[in-house]
Amino acid sequence: MRRLEIIGVEGLGEIGSGDPLGRLVVEACERQGVTLRDGDVLVLAQKVVSKSEGRAVDLHTVTPSAEASRLSAELDGKDPRLLELILRESRRIVAKGRSTIVVETHHGFVCANAGIDLSNIGTGRALLLPADPDGSARRIRDEAQRLTATALGVVITDTFGRPWRLGTTDVAIGVAGFAPLIDYRGQTDPYGYELKASVTAVADQIAGAAELVMGKTSHVPAAIVRGCELPQHDGSAQELVRPAADDLFRGGR
Repeated sequence: MRRLEIIGVEGLGEIGSGDPLGRLVVEACERQGVTLRDGDVLVLAQKVVSKSEGRAVDLHTVTPSAEASRLSAELDGKDPRLLELILRESRRIVAKGRSTIVVETHHGFVCANAGIDLSNIGTGRALLLPADPDGSARRIRDEAQRLTATALGVVITDTFGRPWRLGTTDVAIGVAGFAPLIDYRGQTDPYGYELKASVTAVADQIAGAAELVMGKTSHVPAAIVRGCELPQHDGSAQELVRPAADDLFRGGR
């Protein structure tokens, strides 16, 4: 019987700059009586990864540029200091209106506020995305594998909106240990139809599934996804980013 299991990793505590996340997750699993197995995927919320990498910024130290101040007036008085950080973390503005600004980050992600978070970080502070989420995932995976002698995958998640639907969902912004896409193109379905456009974002599916256990206010910043069939070759979350030339929302064909 095919079965997927999602186990919340509790008891990590408050994460600070320089904390070794791979070791902390392994130790938390041991305290819970959970033994990591080959093929398990460790899923970590971006917040704890960014905190461990010192990506928190005190807004009081940020001086808004003229562009940030202009945008603040345009976007219902949105904090110009936050807008300054968004501009610094972005390649370009994709869309804006009311109090919302959607940008393309230096990673290539298209998201609101450049993924900068103000929740669960403390008043007057902002938390930036990891500078290299795939690199972060690899470091966490290497440490966890060394401590457990198991072959693991790692997904770092963040919460994104979607252009076609209401609500948010968690997606993968960092991946290590498996390929984030499963390409079924060229295969045939049970009726003999050749699949022409079926590419499954398995890393995003893992991220969304894990969020059901991790939640937003449950203080469960990590989870184990067990039983998922994964592509065996190593990949990158960058493979999930649609090229701008093919993106109808960014003026592609």
